[in-house]
Amino acid sequence: MSDPSLVIAGGAQACRQELLGCLRAGSARSATQAAQRIPALIERLERLQPADLDTQASQLAGVWELRWSSSSLPYLAVQPWLENLQLLDPAAGRALNLLRLAGPLGPLAGIGVQARIAVEPQPPHQRVSVQFERGGWLGPQIGERRLQLFRQVNQSFPAWLDVTVLDDELRISRGNSGTLFALVRRADLEMAAFLG
Repeated sequence: MSDPSLVIAGGAQACRQELLGCLRAGSARSATQAAQRIPALIERLERLQPADLDTQASQLAGVWELRWSSSSLPYLAVQPWLENLQLLDPAAGRALNLLRLAGPLGPLAGIGVQARIAVEPQPPHQRVSVQFERGGWLGPQIGERRLQLFRQVNQSFPAWLDVTVLDDELRISRGNSGTLFALVRRADLEMAAFLG
């Protein structure tokens, strides 16, 4: 007789691998087919491998790229020519959302929004509160400094993300407006280059 916990772990791993494959689909046709599978895979993985930020908060840290979103907003649509990055530094309580061109021009400029974040202590230990502070243009790195032109943001509503799945490579989040996000870690990008 097989151990039920091993069956669940195996199911979670297979679901996770299929989801990562869909998020990285290459051709337009395979990407369309993959996008149709993503919501069901996310819901299944949320049941099989729920995040617990009480023990996993350090895994939030790093640079994440949005690979799928349930939103119809244009800046949350995944496009091959655009990188939608989210940099999280929970230990320092800070974050940056950054839109920039993909490829060699990306490091030259982008549009960013800085925020203060905090992992909430209440069960089920998945909520991260977000307080947007400043937004604007983020330019190239010149020596030790990055050129930027930011203004204060007046956030008139409470914002949060529920991190429902988290590991070293994959993060699933649900936003306060009901949007579902799937992000993949960008190990090739250093957080310090953006957050300084």
